[in-house]
Amino acid sequence: MERATCVGFDAARSSVRRLLRLAALAGSLLLCLIPHLIWRLFRRTSPWPPRFLALAARSVGAKVRIEGQPHHGDLFILANHVSWIDILALGGATGAAFVSHDGVARWPVIGWLAAQNNTLFVSRERRGALSGQLDALRGALLGHQPVALFPEGTTSDGTSLLPFKPSLLAVLLPPPRTVMIQPVHIDYGAETAVIAWHGDEPAGANAKRILGRKGPLPVTIRFLEPFDPATCADRKAIAALAQDRIGRSIVAHQHPSSPTIRPV
Repeated sequence: MERATCVGFDAARSSVRRLLRLAALAGSLLLCLIPHLIWRLFRRTSPWPPRFLALAARSVGAKVRIEGQPHHGDLFILANHVSWIDILALGGATGAAFVSHDGVARWPVIGWLAAQNNTLFVSRERRGALSGQLDALRGALLGHQPVALFPEGTTSDGTSLLPFKPSLLAVLLPPPRTVMIQPVHIDYGAETAVIAWHGDEPAGANAKRILGRKGPLPVTIRFLEPFDPATCADRKAIAALAQDRIGRSIVAHQHPSSPTIRPV
């Protein structure tokens, strides 16, 4: 009986935390949405989407810390991918537009919000779509907003890297303007195993679990040494260099409770 009572209290507290965080997310959206729409009404570049992402990260409990030096200038970010929180934390820290699969564009509310941050939606399934996707990505790079890509193509368990997919990196050889590539390591430290969204866990179940968790969530955004894509022979070399730097950072900052891994 006592055990059941404790479980019931834990579930109730989790529900309260979830409701409070959802309320904070809604408040963040309302705070940023009206000025964003005013900026758009006057056809001005809106600074509000990255501000919303930063507020949304805080709303879900993330405490974002920056390590390293973000490159100042036109930037293409390649990062590891652990959770949907990556987008909030990295977007809020860099103001980057993301490359995402086109299924996200059809998600209610989220698809529209992603579009407000100039998300580039690409198809994973349509054959022959790569040429048009590269053209769209070149167009995005002509602006001065940083572009971020998760080259694993999906989320991992956070303790190692899935193979980087180099197809979209062809846009960088040569890039439409001078641009540097900066690998980024997103690190949840001791919470990595709990936060990682991988396997067959449904999106709703993952969001429910993350929003109901106890305590703050430390997130470190590590900006690793940038490099010029012109120094690489091809897109596979770009992918390999970025994967090596992120993989070595994962090993160097591995939490003691995590399984031992080797750099890629």
